[in-house]
Amino acid sequence: MGKGGVSHGAGEGKDGGEENMAAWLVGIKTLKIQRFKLPSLGPYDVRVRMKAVGICGSDVHYLKTLRCADFIVKEPMVIGHECAGVIEEVGSEVKSLVPGDRVALEPGISCWRCDLCKGGRYNLCPDMKFFATPPVHGSLANQVVHPADLCFKLPDNVSLEEGAMCEPLSVGVYACRRTNIGPETRVLVLGAGPIGLVTMLAARAFGAPRIVIVDVDGARLSVAKKLGADEIVKVSTNSQDIPEEVAEIHKAMGTEVDVTFDCVGFNKTLSTALGATRAGGKVCLIGMGHGEMTVPLTPAAAREIDVIGVFRYKNTWPLCLEFLSSGKIDVKPLITHRFGFSQKEVEQAFETSARGGTAIKVMFNL
Repeated sequence: MGKGGVSHGAGEGKDGGEENMAAWLVGIKTLKIQRFKLPSLGPYDVRVRMKAVGICGSDVHYLKTLRCADFIVKEPMVIGHECAGVIEEVGSEVKSLVPGDRVALEPGISCWRCDLCKGGRYNLCPDMKFFATPPVHGSLANQVVHPADLCFKLPDNVSLEEGAMCEPLSVGVYACRRTNIGPETRVLVLGAGPIGLVTMLAARAFGAPRIVIVDVDGARLSVAKKLGADEIVKVSTNSQDIPEEVAEIHKAMGTEVDVTFDCVGFNKTLSTALGATRAGGKVCLIGMGHGEMTVPLTPAAAREIDVIGVFRYKNTWPLCLEFLSSGKIDVKPLITHRFGFSQKEVEQAFETSARGGTAIKVMFNL
């Protein structure tokens, strides 16, 4: 299992001849850089020196409330899961990697024994050990220990920051796979936050010829337009506006919407998705903003709209790296803020990410 994510506490101990430090979530709105004792290296594990770690919305949720959906932080936890680094040491049975290799880490370690894992849907494993999902520790640390088969070597022309971006990009790539996006698929994206933007980029890489993106924030829509959205539509937060906004979306698309990605997950966004998507089309729910929703499912069912759920991703890192290496996807413009790894900078980085505004992806350079 992912040794770098096992709870060993912030005890003494040195790894690789130096003290291993990590950013610990110790209370609401309280992060502290403290020692992080690494476990011993298993035969199929690698020890990785972290070089780039991004801040995800879930990290911010944990910082603000000590919970995200049904996951609750009950004891101090190392934060972070979007990451890339350099191999420092390999286990005795590792043949695919050597010290010095630059790698992107897939943060979830499944059991490989349950029916879901054996059926290929390992992202749904009930025993998943996922970086910074309590009680499992994350990767905002000098070093972590992780299974070698979840560390993917970066092509020479892909940076460590881009490697860390494989994690959020994987959500969009997996969503496009789930909905069979191709050269004949007209795509609507609801939400122009980081996940909405990577979903838009992934849909384009999968061949979508026309993409419209919708948000309540004009600044984020401007970013989406610069990144390649064909049209943008600014909407309100008022559900009574849905009918006229659906008409505006159809006008912007110029034809029917085949697939809608809801990257927000609110009552209003899912209702908009169901109303805007053509009969026989697909709505993919990526965002999980509301735990429970009241939406017009009956008329959507009468129009045979398929509602597809997405939870994280599976088998996406090789394709993400191919998209990045080939230039089909450029994630670099999404990285808007960079910070080092000090107590002050960790606090500033999370404040910047939580504030939103011009911040899309906040990245640590370790």
